[in-house]
Amino acid sequence: MSIAWIVLIAALLFLVQHAVFARLGFRGLTIGRTFSQKHAHAGDRIEMIETIVNRKLAPIPWLRLESTIHAGLHFARMSNLAVSSGEIFQNHRNLFSLMPYTRIVRRHQVVCGKRGWYKLETVSASIGDLAGVQAATKSQRVALELLVYPRLVSREEIPLPSSRWQGDVTVKRWIMPDPFLVSGVREYRYGDTMNSIHWKATARSQRLQVYNREFTADPRLLIVVNTQITPTMWDAVSDPELVEKGLSYAATLAEYAVSQGVPAGFGYNGSLQGQPGVPVYVAPAGGHPHLAYIFETMAKAAVSCTRSCADYLDGWVEREGSAMDIVLLTAFVSEAIEASIQQLEASGHSVFIVPLQHELLNLHDTEGGSRDDGTASRASTAG
Repeated sequence: MSIAWIVLIAALLFLVQHAVFARLGFRGLTIGRTFSQKHAHAGDRIEMIETIVNRKLAPIPWLRLESTIHAGLHFARMSNLAVSSGEIFQNHRNLFSLMPYTRIVRRHQVVCGKRGWYKLETVSASIGDLAGVQAATKSQRVALELLVYPRLVSREEIPLPSSRWQGDVTVKRWIMPDPFLVSGVREYRYGDTMNSIHWKATARSQRLQVYNREFTADPRLLIVVNTQITPTMWDAVSDPELVEKGLSYAATLAEYAVSQGVPAGFGYNGSLQGQPGVPVYVAPAGGHPHLAYIFETMAKAAVSCTRSCADYLDGWVEREGSAMDIVLLTAFVSEAIEASIQQLEASGHSVFIVPLQHELLNLHDTEGGSRDDGTASRASTAG
């Protein structure tokens, strides 16, 4: 047989096998991705589980999976895995080889580096033939979501004010454990915590009863994060790190308040992803399902500014009828914000300011000292 015939037969065999893989390569092939949990806090380590199944007699010489994932998720190094990262997104590339009727499960270690709402909707899959040449490409839908809540910090890291501002209201009264003043029992209402149930009264009446607490033992807390860094800032946030710090503080305070049986709410003068221009307001309530809802809202919050802080306090917070303890996490206090605070306090609310500053600024303030009266406390937060 001449060389020409050998070359011709080899070319025909190459074309036939290439056509077979191009036509039938994806038949019986399923690709799935899941996270080991649906939500986590920033800094937590989770797993992305990748499952590839080849349900046919023909092997797959090589399969390459490519996807674009947000750079806020950090992948550990693995064999046959290439990750090229940019500032916002990273290209995630996997390479596999599957024998007939084979199932491969691969677990990727992922560190949740940044708060956010992460979505992975499609994966690009490429199949190669026996000669190593790409035969077919297909986009596969996976519909993968992960909510990364703000990072929880120690309460000692939060610069909570410890002085008195007005009247006899102690600034830390809602966050420090104190003796509960009980005045009888009442029927259970939605949002009441499990540790407030009066079991003996429940057994007697055959209806769920809870302790009826006085105001000092049953406060309502609203935590407001101001996304404005300066009084003249609008729309685009000039210092996203301070906003992230505010959300981290807010998540920590909300978790502690709910764990102590204090109904907690969340306010944010930015907006949620997919809902531009609409500020965020979650009314105070108790229970861990409500805390999970607050965390979910924080995870979906976009770093933006849709209302000035003063407008938000006037238009969204003041509509609450009953008195609340309001913690305002802000980088500054302007005259307009001060006027809004005075109006809230005149309506019966108590407003406490927690400054948002970078560590170097906090160190500078510590060296400079501060006065103990309430006026000095507000002036120092205005920075």
